[in-house]
Amino acid sequence: MTRTTAGDGTAVDHREHGDPRGRPVVLLAGFKAAAASWRYQVPALVESGHRVLAVDLPGHGTAAPLPSGVTMDRRALHLHAVLEELDLRDAVLVGGSLGGNTIWAYASQFGTDRVGSVVVVDQTPKMLNTADWPHGFYGYDESNADTYFAADVPATGHGTPLRRRGKRLVRLLRAMRGGGGGRALTPAELALLRDHAGRDWRTTIAGIDVPVLFVAGAESELWPSSHAAAAAALAPRGTAAVVERAGHATNVEQPNAFNHGLLRFLTAASGR
Repeated sequence: MTRTTAGDGTAVDHREHGDPRGRPVVLLAGFKAAAASWRYQVPALVESGHRVLAVDLPGHGTAAPLPSGVTMDRRALHLHAVLEELDLRDAVLVGGSLGGNTIWAYASQFGTDRVGSVVVVDQTPKMLNTADWPHGFYGYDESNADTYFAADVPATGHGTPLRRRGKRLVRLLRAMRGGGGGRALTPAELALLRDHAGRDWRTTIAGIDVPVLFVAGAESELWPSSHAAAAAALAPRGTAAVVERAGHATNVEQPNAFNHGLLRFLTAASGR
């Protein structure tokens, strides 16, 4: 594990795997999840010759607990610190859930000079449902925008119940071990969640000049899978994929299908 200090003094951890001469792939986990949640992707990426960096931003995995005042914009600074410290070029940024929108926060501030392509895993770019964007978080709209995420991530009643996921549940439990789930959110985590929920990254996506793959879980608990195609339509070089029999943790629940699609996208994107 290697630790980097961001400009605001917070520590960012990462573990590196694979050929140091390979194309860098930076993995960013979802809300409170650890970098270890990418355990089913790291071997496939290493075998294909990539340099893999599994990152724990503050509030994730081995990094320090989330300090107060962290917004999506500050998360962008934390990601920037890693890319700058390691001088990564032509990097593939892969973000699951909150990690996906962290990529847009980064791009909005720092552009894509260091970025070769982007993969976003089951994360809508706008969580608030409005007339022009019906692909947001289930039940979250202008009538409850100020209160919906007041205490936690609300249950939606969508997706396959955990008890019926079989091997998918086993993979989830293994991948999320040490990710900080199952406890009440801290005030800092709630503040970040509310900031995340209120953001709209569609304009940023429309200005992205690199290939982007938007992946959706067909049985996502959080939002309709239509978000992937809708987001891809915004990006000049966007494509979308829906993974069947997968919930929000798409890469964990169906790793073989996800890895196949990811590697196929990276091969195509590298020939741009």
